[in-house]
Amino acid sequence: MKSTDTSEKGLESTIVASLVEEAGYVQGDPQDFDREHAVDRAKLVQFLAATQPDTFENLGIEQDSPKRTQFLHRLQGEIAKRGVIDVLRGGLKHGPAHIDLFYGTPTPGNVKAAERFAANLFSVTRQLRYSRVGTALSLDLAVFINGLPIATFELKNKLTKQTVLDAVQQYQRDRDPKEPLFQFGRCVVHFAMDDHEVRMCTHLKGKGSWFLPFNKGYNDGAGNPPNPHGLATDYLWKEILTKEGLVDILENYAQVVEEKDEKTGKKKDKQIFPRYHQLKVVRRLLAHARKSGVGKRYLIQHSAGSGKSNSIAWLAHQLVGLEQGGRALFDSVIVVTDRRVLDKQIRDTIKQFVQVSATVGHAEHSGDLRKFLKVGKKIIITTVQKFPFILDEIGDEHRGAKFAIVIDEAHSSQGGKTTAAMNRVLEETAPYGDEMASVEDKINQIMESRKMVTNASYFAFTATPKNKTLEIFGEPDPQPDGTVKHSPFHSYTMKQAIQEGFILDVLKHYTPVESYYQLVKAVEDDPLFDANKAQKELRRYVESHAHAVRAKAEIMVDHFHAQVIGHRKIGGQARAMVVTHGIERAIQYFHAFKDYLKERKSPYAPIVAFSGEHDDPAWSGGGRLQGAPQYGGKKVTEAALNGFPGSQIPDKIQQDPYRFLIVADKYQTGYDEPLLHTLYVDKALSGIKAVQTLSRLNRAHPQKHDTFVLDFCNDSDTIQQSFEPYYRATLLSDETDPNKLHDLKSDLDDYQVYSQAQIDDLVGRYLSGADRDQLDPILDVCATTYNADLDEDGQVDFKGKAKSFVRTYGFLASILPYSNAGWEKLSILLNFLIPKLPAPREEDLSWGILETVDMDSYRVEARSSLKIGLADQEVEIGPVPTSGGGRKSEPELDQLSNIIKAFNDQFGNIEWKDADKIRKVIAEEILIKVSMDLAYQNAMKNNDKKTARIEHDAALQRVMIDLLADHTELYKQFSDNPSFKKWLGDTIFGATYQNAP
Repeated sequence: MKSTDTSEKGLESTIVASLVEEAGYVQGDPQDFDREHAVDRAKLVQFLAATQPDTFENLGIEQDSPKRTQFLHRLQGEIAKRGVIDVLRGGLKHGPAHIDLFYGTPTPGNVKAAERFAANLFSVTRQLRYSRVGTALSLDLAVFINGLPIATFELKNKLTKQTVLDAVQQYQRDRDPKEPLFQFGRCVVHFAMDDHEVRMCTHLKGKGSWFLPFNKGYNDGAGNPPNPHGLATDYLWKEILTKEGLVDILENYAQVVEEKDEKTGKKKDKQIFPRYHQLKVVRRLLAHARKSGVGKRYLIQHSAGSGKSNSIAWLAHQLVGLEQGGRALFDSVIVVTDRRVLDKQIRDTIKQFVQVSATVGHAEHSGDLRKFLKVGKKIIITTVQKFPFILDEIGDEHRGAKFAIVIDEAHSSQGGKTTAAMNRVLEETAPYGDEMASVEDKINQIMESRKMVTNASYFAFTATPKNKTLEIFGEPDPQPDGTVKHSPFHSYTMKQAIQEGFILDVLKHYTPVESYYQLVKAVEDDPLFDANKAQKELRRYVESHAHAVRAKAEIMVDHFHAQVIGHRKIGGQARAMVVTHGIERAIQYFHAFKDYLKERKSPYAPIVAFSGEHDDPAWSGGGRLQGAPQYGGKKVTEAALNGFPGSQIPDKIQQDPYRFLIVADKYQTGYDEPLLHTLYVDKALSGIKAVQTLSRLNRAHPQKHDTFVLDFCNDSDTIQQSFEPYYRATLLSDETDPNKLHDLKSDLDDYQVYSQAQIDDLVGRYLSGADRDQLDPILDVCATTYNADLDEDGQVDFKGKAKSFVRTYGFLASILPYSNAGWEKLSILLNFLIPKLPAPREEDLSWGILETVDMDSYRVEARSSLKIGLADQEVEIGPVPTSGGGRKSEPELDQLSNIIKAFNDQFGNIEWKDADKIRKVIAEEILIKVSMDLAYQNAMKNNDKKTARIEHDAALQRVMIDLLADHTELYKQFSDNPSFKKWLGDTIFGATYQNAP
């Protein structure tokens, strides 16, 4: 009786059988592989002889000979220079001959082209011995087209207790990237896979090889759904590697693009292979558009990090060639974006696929659109500012033509000029005055102001759709109760992007910081004022005070040096962004950072980013911040402060000495910088703005393993609620009691799985750079103790607490003002030990316990209103509100003594000789004398607040001069301390004008 083959060989046989019997491949012979030139000689010769017999005969390469060697050298050189993708598409020139190496997809009805396509040889070879040196080294599988390598595979099987990660390690550790087959561009893609997951890599670099998931996704997260008809990963060979599927990728997606190296500024090539969700969405959109025709609307909700730029470029290119009934479905494709980089990206993408000049036009100026349409440009790229004119143009003068409009609205403008221009365009259509209104808002606004043109289809990409976006572009879904829901046509969620490693979880290490001052009600008979407004003003005043800005700047700089640079985040390349309340605050921070970095003798420098010209707050109030440059009272720009044009900021921040990017509105959306690791927030955020701002940190980098947010302005509940509609697996670290680490360490020590001597030994070896084989013996002894001495409950408790300790310490070590060597050492040991600890026997139960204990329980203890239960539920956002009106809120009257209390909190660092007397003078004597001033009283009677304030300030000046003899200390602060003078003036005016007769 034959038993099931559960080994890797069994999986290998399954794949090969499917490709040969169902997909029409032929099975290759590993003996035919030319290791020196990385081709299947037999299949290459067979293809050339069958398809180009005259050329083949003239080449003289049927047998081993100098001519064959010369030809193979020529082929190898072209592949090394151009990449195998371009050689397949464009063929090869050798001597007087042009040699086709692949025949593309035939157009319908072209019999000769169909015959040529059928002549392509798709082959799969098992146990391919690839190495020129280690002749015993072999790959599990390799796929070829006409003898040229397309894909390699390393297979693992979970039933034999090896996973896709073992396959990844095999590529990283055992596959020498210097071997011809593994050199850049010689093969299109390398797959590591098991029976549950697939990962891919396009550029093998040894240990630096970056394998990304190539999975369908499951429950809005990573992985693959169960397959009732076979293996969970069989889509790879039954869908992706079919002849039609693979050729589609080679003709329309895979490419080599040129990029600029972040460190050196030099250009380098990057090979691109589509991710599964990119391939899926573009194919689905094309199929639906071909079937449904023009006039449809599609909403694509793809998370940041999903590769929207490439998805848009691939979609635009293929919409041009989309046909229905033998005719082009769309006459032109219009891409609406605010990102200039997308223009170049689409042009480069199109250039790779179609040898047609002047296919793409960029409609920057008035009349460009009309001109491009007239000369037959197939792809027209324009900005959101031109969008209203586009709708007018194609709706009025080109009703006979058909258009596809692709909208990249997820990134708002990074500059005030663009925003101002947009607002001018929209000022007659809707009252959007918000400078930070996103491109999504503006698109929605334009769409609402015009009827949808019927001769266009819309393809809108966004990461965070608002209710209006869903209603305009989403798919309607009528409900039994008469309501109509709207949903995206396709989604790639933030949860899946995080779990798959395309972006990082920015909420994993989020820390709100409290400001230690407050307003408190006090005694009776104080003058009344609007407490709510006063508190907001006081908060704004305190947070922008020079002392507060300097204190917070010091915290940020110290944290960055100790925890970011000190821990060599992103291999020592990490950058930080400081998000400020406004331009004045950003400039204040810029000066404070420069001063403190200089005092610390730090090698780093800040960059400030804001739009327009503004007064330097260093000069406001009649005084200059310590260390601020003297600009003579002139307005300053970001270029003047930084010493280089604003357009260079994205490049400069990648270079030393620049490590801090201090921003006011700019770069909070649409800015993709993988080197950003830490975010310092000093601005109120909520909703989509919070998601977009914090998401600046989420871009992946091979050396980036975490991020950190230090928030001086917002609370964790607000941030969590902002992310919930778009984020499926929220793990939010709230304020955590450091004493929990003492308790956890004590509990872990009691299990005696490790000894202090073992901790010290392992840490010593690790820090001295010992190899892995020097660490494993210590860890294996601990793992053996865990297995032998702990019962199931003990294993559950120990492993859960170990994971909790590692996560909690990794979090707290970034913010605590002190260090603990014992915690650090234990954390190092546990980080190595946890992966070696097997799950207890009752796997399902223990898995649930191990995954839910740790930070979640502490967070609930600290703030019970945090509802993690929302994490894996679909979130529906409410429709656009239809009710209007409202009423002005009544002022909450409170006592002047609250202001005095606020004064104490804010200026407690001033050492008054008689603080009680000063308080009484302010609350009674100054207040009464100013309110009795006749000029001020007359101004208040005329109900002109501006004039009243002028007279008030003059009256206050007179009163303070009268107090000079008796209260010299108070007068000195009034005359020398502009912050105190402003506070006192605002306070007295607020109290007296509020209660004017």
